[in-house]
Amino acid sequence: MHSCVFFFIQGVQYDHPAQYRYPFIKPASSFSPDPSSPALTRRPASSYDYIIVGGGTAGCPLAATLSRNYTVLLLERGGTPFANPNVSLMQNFHIALADISPTSASQMFISTDGVFNSRARVLGGGTCINAGFYTRASTSYIKSVGWDDKLVNESYPWIEKQIVHRPDLIPWQRAVRDSLLEVGISPFNGFTYDHIYGTKVGGTIFDRFGRRHTAAELLASANPENLHVLVHASVLKIEFDTTGKHPRAVGVIFKDENGKKHKAILSKRSGSEIIVSSGAIGSPHLLLLSGIGPKAELKKFNIPVVLDNKFVGKGMSDNPLNTIFVPSKTPVKQSLIQTVGITKLGVYIEASSGFGQSKDSIHWDHGIASAEIGQLSTIPPKQRTHEAIHDYRRRKRNLPHEAFKGGFILEKIARPLSTGQISLINKNIDDNPSITFNYFSHPADLARCVDGIRVVEKMLKSKHFAPYAQYDKDVVEKLLNLSVEANVNLIPKHTNDTKSLEQFCKDTLITIWHYHGGCHVGKVVSSDYKVLGVKGLRVIDGSTFTESPGTNPQATVMMMGRYMGVKILRERLGKAAGV
Repeated sequence: MHSCVFFFIQGVQYDHPAQYRYPFIKPASSFSPDPSSPALTRRPASSYDYIIVGGGTAGCPLAATLSRNYTVLLLERGGTPFANPNVSLMQNFHIALADISPTSASQMFISTDGVFNSRARVLGGGTCINAGFYTRASTSYIKSVGWDDKLVNESYPWIEKQIVHRPDLIPWQRAVRDSLLEVGISPFNGFTYDHIYGTKVGGTIFDRFGRRHTAAELLASANPENLHVLVHASVLKIEFDTTGKHPRAVGVIFKDENGKKHKAILSKRSGSEIIVSSGAIGSPHLLLLSGIGPKAELKKFNIPVVLDNKFVGKGMSDNPLNTIFVPSKTPVKQSLIQTVGITKLGVYIEASSGFGQSKDSIHWDHGIASAEIGQLSTIPPKQRTHEAIHDYRRRKRNLPHEAFKGGFILEKIARPLSTGQISLINKNIDDNPSITFNYFSHPADLARCVDGIRVVEKMLKSKHFAPYAQYDKDVVEKLLNLSVEANVNLIPKHTNDTKSLEQFCKDTLITIWHYHGGCHVGKVVSSDYKVLGVKGLRVIDGSTFTESPGTNPQATVMMMGRYMGVKILRERLGKAAGV
């Protein structure tokens, strides 16, 4: 039967026959195709050894691994990335984030802090909408989490062989590398996946043609006989048997692309589990809607309490990002993150370039700090509104697009001490919960931001930025005189004034989408990610992290999916598990 996909590019609907790359991927409506079946249906006499909720960065490698020996149902609320150029092409990185249509691969949310942010809504998760940088966690991080070194060092290469590439370093990224070394972020560690102090070039999931390779491609390693992937399958709640001493997860209720509800049942075989891999927002959100969370909050929304746990949704954290725009007198080739400075100051320095210097870019977008993705970076967070974005777009048309030649230096706080929480607004799984990160509420985070901006200032004074930073005076004057319209961050004038730099950090705060927490180990899950107080349920994703691993987390989240898949198989089958 011919299947087709509908997707949107800047509001225009297209159909494409290449949506389902693998035979085991189907639309959610195929689960109970009989039109005469009742409103809530399930496949008769069909159950699964594992039901994984969320086909994202962790869920895809986890499903592929578990399917080698057991039946797996993978449920993904979004569509597939395979025929979507907004996902596949690096040049469209910002367009995927700017697309706020219901079919977009990204779902925008605004935290109560006022910072615009995004969640993935696509098979492959965050690997479909991120900046592509691939780098491992530090050895000390692996040790602190309690993971097995040997298995970790087998799991990372499993990912790398399939979807990771060595970047072709463009001149802008070389200037960043050399200026980092000149200001003392040394030694130079060359091209490496490892997390080591100094300056390095990391991997990327973009190939040399600028095509993105996502976690969804890891499904190619699955046993196709055992894996069933449903897209546009939004899980509404986990079902429990509460007749025993402890509640046991037995199935899930999900709705398909037509809004019809279905029930998927877990096998009664010993060891069968439901695994939630819906991300740092999605996983605690689903637990709450399923009756696991603070009793008072659940009762407020008339959700039957399965397990009272006050820690669900707590300890949420997001790494603050601040950017400095560097105008250039010559066009700069497009690049996302390739070079990183791992400092001893608790900040990471990265860079992007070349977005927003052509008239066909959306509204002359200027990249990672653009208003088109809600990042109005010179407007304080609480003042960033949809009206502000529309005003900005209108005014920006008066600026010459030459003003946006150049790139951004990015400064990210490594391990923020400020934390927040998510809480329910309603019972609709499609809506974002209330999300608070409390950026810079801990003074140490603000102090580190100030230190980081001073490093960037030194970099821009180095000889390596001379070809860029000695920009046309005319262009800089236009940017400075029209700073509200230009809406980009130039290096502050008074960097010796700590108070003004602290204000700069607060006013130019944006995100790099590395939020984590909400289902912490020891509070919501055990060290092997089993939900405390419940049987047959785990959470395996970044919601379990107390800090974001490495400079950029995707490598470790994918590795975690593979690692836990192998670990679970070995527990059930013994060391000889063939994975």
